Amino acid sequence: MQIHLRTNVGQNYKQVFDAFDEQLFRKLAPSYPKLKLIRFDGSEPGDVVEVELQTGIKSFRWTSLITERTITDTEAWFVDEGQVLPPPLKLWRHKHLVTAINSSATIHDIITYSTGNKLLDLMLYPVMVAQFSMRKPVYRKIFGKL
Repeated sequence: MQIHLRTNVGQNYKQVFDAFDEQLFRKLAPSYPKLKLIRFDGSEPGDVVEVELQTGIKSFRWTSLITERTITDTEAWFVDEGQVLPPPLKLWRHKHLVTAINSSATIHDIITYSTGNKLLDLMLYPVMVAQFSMRKPVYRKIFGKL
């Protein structure tokens, strides 16, 4: 299943891309489940990001490996791929893409996920869209509205 969310912001794409650091990661964390950051290496290939999802009942580890990073004259991106995932996820790939629009930018969250069950993937779709849509106001607050 794939989700592609776009957020237009008021800063240059390179400035926006360069701001994808631990501080922004913490600001983008959802209110639920609570995330405890265990490790944040950065967004270069080989870097690892590890969190503990705290549901209040049980905690789950989520470890992602940065597998790609590219910067061109018009766009920049990095990809994190899940290595250790909470149930029911079996596959996770998140491309963080920032594209240029004149002197501003569009942030793309392109998420591919699978539970191994198409019906469950469909049931999770609205939850995933809602969870990642919560990033939009954070992006606009930090990088300005277009």
